[in-house]
Amino acid sequence: MDFRASYRNHSGVPNLSRKRQHPALVALGKAIREVRQSKGITQGRLALIAELDRSYVGRVERGDNNAAVLTLSRLAVALDISVAKLMQKAGL
Repeated sequence: MDFRASYRNHSGVPNLSRKRQHPALVALGKAIREVRQSKGITQGRLALIAELDRSYVGRVERGDNNAAVLTLSRLAVALDISVAKLMQKAGL
């Protein structure tokens, strides 16, 4: 499957509508949300522990942002889970 242009509109600006998000980002975000909720942690608390902005955590959980490796590491540490386990939970 060719994903190169599937998330961009005609002018090259990212289009983050639900139907155009990359499935891997959505799956990873869902895994992060599920782990967070299972531990009873709010997005705000997770953001505080991981030293990230709360709105950024929300965008990662929705699959709107492609989180960097260091961001994933911060989230994993804050959730007391390895990045590998998060990826596995996401099916990646």
